[in-house]
Amino acid sequence: MPELVQLQQVFDSSTSYQNQPVGQVNDHVVRLSRMSAPYPWHLHPDSDETFIGVEGIVIIETPDRLYELGPGCLLTIERNTPHRTRPKEGTTLNMTVEKKDLQTQWL
Repeated sequence: MPELVQLQQVFDSSTSYQNQPVGQVNDHVVRLSRMSAPYPWHLHPDSDETFIGVEGIVIIETPDRLYELGPGCLLTIERNTPHRTRPKEGTTLNMTVEKKDLQTQWL
């Protein structure tokens, strides 16, 4: 039976980074990420990662380019692409969609 998720209630603390699963579609997980501090360089060798802006502007940096993802914007980072994220200012919310069992390599 489907479960209704109240996105406003996903986060229960004021830590600088939280990434919580909020749903699953086939073999992919949907996550809601709240950040007020940078997230380090990493890559996913076995999955693309799609970011969807919800609130604020998140900076997504690759070795070749810097993207500003605002509310209503979508960006897919291809597998094996080094990237890091950070809020432009304040706190941001974004959703990500990626394979459920993705691997992360820290750089």
